[in-house]
Amino acid sequence: MYTPTRPTRPRVLLTGFDAFGGDAVNPSWLAVRALHGRQMAGHAVVAAQLPTVFGEALRALHVLLVKHQPALVICVGQAGGRSALSLERVAINVDDAPIPDNAGAQPIDAPVAPGAPAAYFSTLPIKAMLAALQREGLPAEVSQTAGTFVCNHVFYGLMHTIAANPELRHTRGGFVHVPWLPEQGTPNMALDDVVRGLRVAVRAALVTPQDTLLAGGATH
Repeated sequence: MYTPTRPTRPRVLLTGFDAFGGDAVNPSWLAVRALHGRQMAGHAVVAAQLPTVFGEALRALHVLLVKHQPALVICVGQAGGRSALSLERVAINVDDAPIPDNAGAQPIDAPVAPGAPAAYFSTLPIKAMLAALQREGLPAEVSQTAGTFVCNHVFYGLMHTIAANPELRHTRGGFVHVPWLPEQGTPNMALDDVVRGLRVAVRAALVTPQDTLLAGGATH
């Protein structure tokens, strides 16, 4: 049950994940942690870490949504092999894990939420965010898939929770993938650039009530 009492100052909730898959660090958590406590466009930024565990990650996110009732939620995850900040367009209702999560679970072709819609679109102004990142000279892209691991699991769960709860009707949410750090492999992005990129993306989302019409599709 959601509490009807909102924080006095509107909040932005940023989440990152703990390390997984044999990595010692996860840039998603390091980056959002660096923004914790900042003030952006009249909003207080709150950062929290989610476990890279199916089910448990969504339970932790639910607690955060109840506590903070944020105006904006951006969940952030690591995408090894990508070279740009990836603004995710769509979350799909499937868990199909190529590797076990941090609790050893490896669901295959399982729904995130049984009986729920097949997919949800991000409600972030991803094209405006893309333009803002490009103006700053940061590698950025609109991504058409968030995968089928815990990142997509959280993205879908976030959007389903927002859609299903009237108390969150004014909350906008979505997901951003970030590259590896230099010490993790290539391609990569320096942590300072990841932090700067998230700061630019959050600010753009907060000041853009309606998204920009801008090409950001893919041919394959």
